[in-house]
This record gives sequence, structure tokens and C-alpha cells, in this order.
Amino acid sequence: MNAQLFAASRRSKLPNAGAKHMRLGIVGMLPGDFRTCVEDHFEKIRGMDFTGAGFHFPGELVTEVTGSDTERCRSLFNANGMDLAQFSITYSECLFDPDLQAREKVSARIHRGAEICQQLGGTTYLLRPGSRNPGGSWTPHRANHTAEAMDLLIDTLRSIKTRLEDLGVIAVMETHCISILNTPETCRRLVEEVSSPNLLLVMDAINHFESLRQVYNSTEHFAHIFDHMGKLGPVCHIKDIAVDNGLVVHLSETIPGEGELDLHTMLQRFHGAFPNGYGLIEHLSVDQIPLAATNVIRIAGEAKVPIF
Repeated sequence: MNAQLFAASRRSKLPNAGAKHMRLGIVGMLPGDFRTCVEDHFEKIRGMDFTGAGFHFPGELVTEVTGSDTERCRSLFNANGMDLAQFSITYSECLFDPDLQAREKVSARIHRGAEICQQLGGTTYLLRPGSRNPGGSWTPHRANHTAEAMDLLIDTLRSIKTRLEDLGVIAVMETHCISILNTPETCRRLVEEVSSPNLLLVMDAINHFESLRQVYNSTEHFAHIFDHMGKLGPVCHIKDIAVDNGLVVHLSETIPGEGELDLHTMLQRFHGAFPNGYGLIEHLSVDQIPLAATNVIRIAGEAKVPIF
């Protein structure tokens, strides 16, 4: 079936306005530089029955993107009946760097990224807070967890939110237990302090497991996470956790359904908060994705969460 016929077929199967179906998407099957996307990329994604996809565009290239670039990519998504469920730009800068010039530099990139997201028709625009650790955005540092760091992050995001609101773009912050956004309570506070309907969170609940007790009591811990930030996370990242052997605690991401977590509860809670929201599978090699998709569809069925 060609792309146009597939898109028409997909639209004819869309749930009606009153229906509540979770959508299933994938991050990792499209190239980061969307200007190199071709029909074959979408055919492979369609072949696994995903209705949405996402990618991480290199932030240093945002000034090179033209209107014809975004129009071409958006046409590919539309022709294949697929949503851009998550757009992101990569950057190494920290949004709470003490250096004002560094914050202004990354803010300018984020502004341009928001424009690109709007032009592409992206559902959400993923942002990362960064780290004071020069080793990278997802490395720990004591200074990430100070009141001064949080104040700077809030100031940066307040300077960005007006542009998001003007463009109608929903930005979602990445969170993680090693980052400045380390607990559900902290994540909720950030959103409340920035106070914009266009600045929310990614519901990447797996990133908030940091102990064996939490992993082995995941039903209870998912309840804690969703009670605090469930209504603030319009897109969900679907992963699992494996406990590795060792003399200290090692928790590793693994294929959904192949680990320790109660993903039935996670999907139920996400669906309850965002009935038509996207669940995105990520961080897997291409050969692992079919099993991940099969497992998620099975678990959703067992949990009575309908997927379109």
C-alpha cells in the first residue's frame, strides 16, 4: 500500500471524538536530522503498527533549517498518517548554568527549536534541564540540587515560556532521579512555579526509580509518581527496569515487559490522565523494538487500556 492510501486508511480508522485510545509511538527509528528522512523510514515504522514517532535534532543545526525542510518532513508524516509525537533538539548546555551568556545561548537555540517544532506540527517539544557536571546532561553533581540552581532553572524557563505560548507549542521537561528534577515533588514544583500551560513534563516514570525497594514495590511507587505529576505529563516514555548483579545497586533499563516493573499500573494511570496521549518506546536497538511493541500491546490489553 502506498503512503497516500495508507494515510487515508489510517484516518478512516481514527477513533471518534468520544473515544479514548492510547497512541503508541517510537523514538529511535527516524534519523536525528529530519532533513534526511525518506519514505523507507516511515514504511518500517508503519510495519510495526506505530502511529507516531519522534527524533532528536542536533541543536547546533537549528539555524540551518529552512521552511522547505520542515514542509517536506511534515508532508512525509502526513502522507503516512503518522504523528510527530515528540520533537527534541540536543544541546550540552545547562539551563541553570551560573553563566548568563551560556543560558542565553541555549535559550536562543530552544526558541528556534520551538519554531521548528511548530512548523513540523510536533505534538510535544522535549527539553532537558542539563547538569552542572561537565560530563554531560545526565550526569550527577552536588550543585544540581541547590536552591540557587532551581531559581536559575525557573528563571530560564520563564524566559522561554512566552515564546512557547506565542507559538502554541507544548514543551515537556525531561526528568530523572540524578538530575535537578529528581523527585515527583520537585518536578511538580517547577511546573507550578513557571506557571504556563505550555510548559509541562514528560511522564518518564521509570526515571524516578532509584532503589531496590522502589523497584520491588513498583505498584506503590508508580502511585506516588502519578499522584504528584500524572496530570502534568501528556506524553509517556515506556521502559522497564532490570536489577543487575553486583555488590552495589545497579538498575538498568530493559525492554518493556522483560523487567521488574508493574507496567500495567503505569499504563492505566497514564491513560486515566491522558486518554488519547502517546506512549513512546525508546532507547532500544532496532532488533529489540518488535518485542517491545508486542509486549506493550499485550500489557495494555491485560490492563484494559485500548491502543490505537
